[in-house]
Amino acid sequence: MTSPPPNGSSPTSPADGGAPAGIDEVVRERSIIVCCGSGGVGKTTTSAAIALQAARLGRTACVVTIDPARRLANSLGVDELTNRPTRIDGDWPGELHALMLDPKGTFDDLITRYSDSEAQAEDIRVNRIYRNLTGTLSGTQEYMAMEKLHELVEEGGFDVIVVDTPPSRNALDFLDAPRRLTHFLENRVFQALMAPTRVGLRFMGVAAQALLRTISKVAGADIVHDAVAFFQAFEGMEEGFRLRAARVRELLVQPTTAFVLVASPRPDSVDEAVHFAAKLAESDMSATALIVNRVQPRFATDDQLATLRSALGRGQVGGAAPSPLTDLVDNLAGYTLASDREEAAFASAVAEVAPAPVYRVPLLNTDVHDLGSLAHVADLLFAPGGT
Repeated sequence: MTSPPPNGSSPTSPADGGAPAGIDEVVRERSIIVCCGSGGVGKTTTSAAIALQAARLGRTACVVTIDPARRLANSLGVDELTNRPTRIDGDWPGELHALMLDPKGTFDDLITRYSDSEAQAEDIRVNRIYRNLTGTLSGTQEYMAMEKLHELVEEGGFDVIVVDTPPSRNALDFLDAPRRLTHFLENRVFQALMAPTRVGLRFMGVAAQALLRTISKVAGADIVHDAVAFFQAFEGMEEGFRLRAARVRELLVQPTTAFVLVASPRPDSVDEAVHFAAKLAESDMSATALIVNRVQPRFATDDQLATLRSALGRGQVGGAAPSPLTDLVDNLAGYTLASDREEAAFASAVAEVAPAPVYRVPLLNTDVHDLGSLAHVADLLFAPGGT
């Protein structure tokens, strides 16, 4: 971001003449910003930097992070983050809040909020199936990230919510979470267990009982008993889950939601970004911007390097020894070559998100460990005219 790509390009307009939103415009105007990408690319730090910039622009922002690392809390100037928004003090006209997603805590809150009674909520919370579900089931973290988004939107009070999505082998797990939950709730066996005596489900009830007897022989009667108790404890709540899943999907596709892809020059990270951008397009959504972290800065253009080499050559007349500047120019050329290689490495991701703008954050000497270093990342990301 401190230097342009080799061709000096900047965000361009699509064929219909409408200019894509720059990252600064996204932070000024969008109400939900979803940061996506594989693990280890600086996605959590980028999410926090985006929320910080929103506060610096006078907005009330909240970043939802899934990173339990203590250094993130330190970078925000607090001792720890919880499952509820914590206000971060700082010298900016807006407000910055942050929370660290606790999937089990979010699920517990959800059960408490939508149960008909405390007794129903307690029956669910103490059930072994529920405890395993919240602790180990694949997709729980992704779904709870979306539930937390829904909760923050419904409660109001924030101009923009920045979601740091969980890294996943399936780049769209968090987008699919509402749909997968709905399908689960519509499963016929699940429905039979929820209401085993309803007229019309009696024959399904017989089939379910046969299935459960088979499972009981393999897994044990206690597991089956816990499963039946778990499903039946949810009676009356399934419609609420279904409605919220639909509402989350609506939030994700509305025009005020932006998807920011975060990557690094690593091949696996680039492949993930390309895959994610393609899947977004299949879902009638699109990447709003691509941010590539830890990029080798380009300190000179090809023309500048050629000029330097020419000047050095003119100073070496008659077989004179090379100038002491020769090693420095060769070193500069090496850095330039490394930058070119990285540009080529993530060119496929740039092409996949086009015409969305691409931003480059240079490799830093140290990790982000305090509010000052986080502000430095925001300065780099939102440098005027930088891409």
